[in-house]
Amino acid sequence: QVQLVESGGGLVQPGGSLRLSCVASGTIVAINSMAWYRQAPGKQRELVAVINSGGYTNYADSVKGRFTISRDNAKNMGYLQMNSLKPEGRAVYYCRLFGDAPDSWGQGTQVTVSS
Repeated sequence: QVQLVESGGGLVQPGGSLRLSCVASGTIVAINSMAWYRQAPGKQRELVAVINSGGYTNYADSVKGRFTISRDNAKNMGYLQMNSLKPEGRAVYYCRLFGDAPDSWGQGTQVTVSS
């Protein structure tokens, strides 16, 4: 059974940075694609960034140049480095793993961007 656990969310001022982490169990991160999504209050869940098993990355236009998705295969973890955060970045951020493993989601971590 695949389990994903996110951490690293919190309160940050506009312009600040956070790094979200996603630790996986029950599968190997390196042979899957990992993605980060976010869901703001009253809005649909949206894709933020994705990295595939070959290391190819793609980002939503709204975060390009500010966010970086990565993974540590040795630790079986993925990360989302978020810089220059904006108030509209306030959302619950979810980690998703798919491909070789069954499509799996974490429980989410709250990010609040406010002064």
